[in-house]
Amino acid sequence: MSKEETKAEILNFLKNEYIKPKVVVMPDFFFDRILTLDFDIADFSKKITKIASQKGGSLDGISQMDIKGGNAINTAYALATLGAKVTPIVCTNSKGIKQIRSNLKKFKIDLSHIKIKNKASITTALELNVKNEKVNIMLRDLGDLENFQASQLTNEDKIVIEEADYVCLFNWAGTKKYGTKLAQKLFFRVKKRGRGKTYYDTADPNSNAKKIPGLVKTFRKTDLIDILSLNENEAISYASIIKKQIQKKKNKKINNDEIALEAAKVLANNFNSRIDLHTSSFSATITKKKEVCVRTFKIKPLRATGAGDSWNAGNIVADMNNLSDESRLILANAVSAYYLSDLNGYYPSRNKLVNFIEKEFTNDLLFH
Repeated sequence: MSKEETKAEILNFLKNEYIKPKVVVMPDFFFDRILTLDFDIADFSKKITKIASQKGGSLDGISQMDIKGGNAINTAYALATLGAKVTPIVCTNSKGIKQIRSNLKKFKIDLSHIKIKNKASITTALELNVKNEKVNIMLRDLGDLENFQASQLTNEDKIVIEEADYVCLFNWAGTKKYGTKLAQKLFFRVKKRGRGKTYYDTADPNSNAKKIPGLVKTFRKTDLIDILSLNENEAISYASIIKKQIQKKKNKKINNDEIALEAAKVLANNFNSRIDLHTSSFSATITKKKEVCVRTFKIKPLRATGAGDSWNAGNIVADMNNLSDESRLILANAVSAYYLSDLNGYYPSRNKLVNFIEKEFTNDLLFH
């Protein structure tokens, strides 16, 4: 497909009615506080070291924002903005359900499957400048999410899971105690009794590093995961369990994009899943038989947190409508780029995506 045909496919898709997927998202909601630090790591370290040496003090001028958070809820919001029918099965407390209702009130979303526990999940995210990019360091209190497991699913939950077009599970490390078993039991139910695809984005697994080998072993060579969505660090973490040289190259600071792509290929050769890789410079979809890569849009990102969640939403909607791999990846990139560069951090509607792609689409997005 030519570049002109790819652009036309995306715009025709967005300008006409498309199939709205029924999506279940699980299991996390976080209260997020985002601290935007206009420093690099060295400058920030000097400032806090100086304050600590003075027995404490203030660092003023730090932009801060309290927002909804969690991979599942963020993806739900982005999906709903694109018209998808979303059912969140997430864990929070009574205060959390109020915030979810407030944030999602303009959408017709069934919130009856949300699990009300005692302790909410809370994140303070530090967004710093590293080599002209924004990176986030997330300080987390997992709350009752840490103990979330498949036994907490009700019969009503199981029905909506079985009827969904996509069952999406996120934040493996956040479900620290039972994350692997939760994924195994959930995806087995979908495969045995459901009709949809299973979609797994574990998020950063390294806070639960000791259990990574067990996670890889559980799902390697199985048919339980249809789509495994990863960023570069996640791909490298998992591929390093299979091929030790991947981590050695990472330690030697060899080009991160090259290592990420190699890691995704290792995973595609060892998993029966489609590997969908999203990075700050490119995204790719890889199977044992096919590899497609596209470049990301050139934007000035205003935030780092939530890029993968918005990417997943675009990826799911495009996948539901059988767009070509090139178009699907570009659409997912566009959803993420819009969110990252929007002044208010809003997710794009269909019409806003049309305007964004018409303005930002360039011929160098496609490469092989």
